[in-house]
Amino acid sequence: MNAKRRGRRRKLLIAASLGIIIGVMATVSVNYVWVNSSKDSSCTYCHAHPHAEKSWKLSSHYNNRSGVKTSCADCHLPPKGSFDHAYHKMRLGVHDVWSNIFKDTDKIDWESKKELEYASRIVFNSSCLECHVQLFPEGISDDGITAHLYYEENHDKLDLQCISCHLDVGHYNPDYTHARLQVVPASAGQSGVRYESSAEITSFTAFTETVPGTGVAFEMKAIPGGTFLMGSPDREKFSCGDEHPQKSVTVSPFFMAEAEVTWDEYWTFYAETMSEGRVSPESVMANNSRDDLEVDAISGPTPPFGNPEQGWGGGSRPAITMTHYAAEIYCKWLSMKTGKNYRLPTEAEWEYAARGGTDTPYFFEGNPRRFSDNGFLRSVFKADTAVINRYVIYSKNSRNRTHEPSRVQASPFGLKNMLGNVLEYTADYYAEDAFDRLPDGAVDPKGPQSGEAYVVRGGMYSDDAAEVRSASRRATEHERWLRTDPQQPKSIWWYSDIKGIGFRVVCDVPEGVLAQ
Repeated sequence: MNAKRRGRRRKLLIAASLGIIIGVMATVSVNYVWVNSSKDSSCTYCHAHPHAEKSWKLSSHYNNRSGVKTSCADCHLPPKGSFDHAYHKMRLGVHDVWSNIFKDTDKIDWESKKELEYASRIVFNSSCLECHVQLFPEGISDDGITAHLYYEENHDKLDLQCISCHLDVGHYNPDYTHARLQVVPASAGQSGVRYESSAEITSFTAFTETVPGTGVAFEMKAIPGGTFLMGSPDREKFSCGDEHPQKSVTVSPFFMAEAEVTWDEYWTFYAETMSEGRVSPESVMANNSRDDLEVDAISGPTPPFGNPEQGWGGGSRPAITMTHYAAEIYCKWLSMKTGKNYRLPTEAEWEYAARGGTDTPYFFEGNPRRFSDNGFLRSVFKADTAVINRYVIYSKNSRNRTHEPSRVQASPFGLKNMLGNVLEYTADYYAEDAFDRLPDGAVDPKGPQSGEAYVVRGGMYSDDAAEVRSASRRATEHERWLRTDPQQPKSIWWYSDIKGIGFRVVCDVPEGVLAQ
């Protein structure tokens, strides 16, 4: 009996010992994997991004005077010892391993991974603050003090992250800067032909405008007057309440630019008028009536912080990130230079021109339901892109940036990028019930007499097909678009937090010219 007990005890002891050994080995193995999977060598081995390691080693988090190296996990995971650290390590680890095995890395849009919209999902502010406990170190500039004070006061309310202003500290990007622009780009009307006079309009036909004293020229299309239904029908897929009810509207003839104002055009304006803020920001922003604004059209924008071109290129790409006020001053400058009346389009003129005589969701054939990624069906069936890709720069073909107008085909009125590429300012104040207030049969209507926001139309490069319909409308978001502006008071010329905003100009038909 005692022998049997001793045998059972021996077996239990052996089993327990084996269990302990296996447990210790498993714990050591898991800990080894857990620790080593956070090492830089593991990250760079798994990640297929062609420039991730090189740009990291060129960044201030690796290549700096102090000799301190910030590792991948220091930024891309929350601080160690927290539940968030474990959770996000497992979540991101599973995602990265799955992507490495199953995704075709040649089809990944790596350029879009440089943008703040993506980076904010994989960089943790708590980790930034774990290392940078002192936000006002010795030697910090006055601009830095102002910006960090603003961050301390507003980061919770405005959801600010450190990388909102310091996007390139982890991965060097030569096109990114958050300093004030010091040099006017070479494309700012400083080379090539100089036009001596502006175009002469003798008939209601398309013409090429030439800006005197510059090398800037652009195409203007003749938009014949007519009557159309403004807004969208209730049955239109993805239509919104502020697009209803449809109203019959008549628009008089006018000229409209073939494309949005380009960087070549805007930098020329900037080079001729750039100022150090001779217009009072307080008087401009406090005045809700455009008609009462007294502005000196020669006093143009102050230098922006950062690179408004975003490193995407200038030239014929649409100029972006300027405020509505800056767009209006540009129109006044252009009017002075050419002797014509250039301005922003009314909302009615914009939609009439965008539709080009059609009454469908787009000026080309197609169903928003089939073009859009919204809805359950899109998780099963891919969106139809064959038709819309010819006419619109949007989320499916933009690679998260603007493009030249030559990328798309023109509308029935000969206009390019009326839908997509960048949102376009109109002259009208925004009101959700604007169409309720609009009388049926109105002729050349204008929006409300005052308001806190302006109407922007057309959608932008990052929008879904649902948001680039001819009737789609939205409002400017002045405060949100200036979240990370480090200046006090904030700029009246440049936005810091919206990239896909621009404008195109219209020109009134001169007296004596018979419009068709």
